[in-house]
Amino acid sequence: MSFSESQDINTATVVSHQPDNKTRRYDRQLRLWAASGQAALESSKVLVISASATSTSILKNLVLPGIGQFTIIDDKTVTPEDAGNNFFLNGSNSIGKSRAEEAVVCLGELNDGVEGISDTSNFERRFNSDPTFLAAYTIVIAHNLHPTLLDKVAEFLWTDPSLPTLIIVRSAGFLAEFFIQFHEHHVIETHSENMPSLRIDKPFPSLLQHAVSLDLASMDPTDHGHVPYVVILVRAMEAWKSSHGGKVPKTSQEKRAFEQTIRDMRVKVDEENFDEAVSQAYRCWTETNVPSDIAALLSDPVLSQLSLDSPQFYHLLEALRQFTLQPPHTLPLTSTLPDMKADTTNYIHLQKLYKAKAEEDKKIFRGLVRVPVDEAVVDLFVRNAHHLKLMRGIKWGQLDKNPAALVSAITEAPEFASIHLAFSALSSYIVKKGQSSDPLAPTEEELLTEVQGLLGDAQILEPGETALKNAVGELARTPTADVPNTAAFMGGVIAQETIKMITKQYVPQKGYCTIDLVDSKTGVVPG
Repeated sequence: MSFSESQDINTATVVSHQPDNKTRRYDRQLRLWAASGQAALESSKVLVISASATSTSILKNLVLPGIGQFTIIDDKTVTPEDAGNNFFLNGSNSIGKSRAEEAVVCLGELNDGVEGISDTSNFERRFNSDPTFLAAYTIVIAHNLHPTLLDKVAEFLWTDPSLPTLIIVRSAGFLAEFFIQFHEHHVIETHSENMPSLRIDKPFPSLLQHAVSLDLASMDPTDHGHVPYVVILVRAMEAWKSSHGGKVPKTSQEKRAFEQTIRDMRVKVDEENFDEAVSQAYRCWTETNVPSDIAALLSDPVLSQLSLDSPQFYHLLEALRQFTLQPPHTLPLTSTLPDMKADTTNYIHLQKLYKAKAEEDKKIFRGLVRVPVDEAVVDLFVRNAHHLKLMRGIKWGQLDKNPAALVSAITEAPEFASIHLAFSALSSYIVKKGQSSDPLAPTEEELLTEVQGLLGDAQILEPGETALKNAVGELARTPTADVPNTAAFMGGVIAQETIKMITKQYVPQKGYCTIDLVDSKTGVVPG
């Protein structure tokens, strides 16, 4: 019998109660980010600058999962073009009316638990008058904001780490890109699919005692075929070390010999648990230590300068660092077990052993935390200690100030870097055009000239030259087109990244994420 990774012995036999209306409404997403993530969403306030087709598509994917509040700031009225490409306006009936107000009404119909606010003031005038109003929001999303104004907003929000995260979205025709500006972002619940170590090479006392105490020789054949591979490996390795001076297999010959000893332990040729043990034998000679990415976090200079005012995450990291200094110099054990061939009795007994040891490790860790931390946070941190993530962001626009970095980007990833360069060239063209009321209609040659201005004296070689011409050609063809296809795609992508930032679950994109819906490709240009 196999047991899934999510099996929990404390809840497996609990009779489920009828879920409330909220649980039924958000059932699927609660499976993704649980009640803590949903609570973070419901307490968030999102500001979206403009009620464009892309902006409303983003909000659609935030309103449905239940953000707390959203505000659209837009002083424009609905045009026939808006009515034709924005699904969150009331068609021709909206023409001539406030774009913000009409969009809020349509979006509000998606979820009556979300508060929608329309702000028909001019964003630029309001921002210039008092930019601090942005501090009231959790996230600010700007779609196709005028480059000069966008730079001012980004500059202001970068002045203080406590100010909101800024998500910049640029789109035209079938091309788009987005960038998330943040100072620091830590993720405890990364939801990594990689299993943490089972410590087979460093078995804890109760696991070792259980493994060596089993009488495999006189065991019933059916029971023999349901001994978990973890127990088989611990027992086999203990026997190997006792006959090899306490050493684990080192050479290829020794490793093959060890695998053969496992095969020789079978009483029937078709015992799947022993086949699993052979396939997992590498765990016996692969030393369990602190993963390199976690070790890098534990060596962060910030940990040597902690104060009572330091973020809680850093205090937890310091406690984790101290934990790893103690034998056996590993991260706290997790009670999560992978799927394996075992019967109910053996699997649950093994899980109880791991859970008891995990609780013991958590207690030790808890004693190392020097500031008040909620017990639920400690439990969450310990359970996810193998997959912690600390991201440090950069300010919007830094890449475009570095010609060498741009050249390197287009050399390494010409298709994706070309899209970014094309958008930056269009922004530069818009700035130079000034406040002209003429329709925006740059030529390919004009945009390529702006690209060269960004690159300086550097020359782009193939395949970057062709990729750049294709990207520039698309923007010259449709410099202001907010097409429904691209809007819908970007709506899903940006909402997903916004949810990651709000819930602090899953790992958000870092850098300039470019989207090519002509060839159905996405890629990231490092910032």
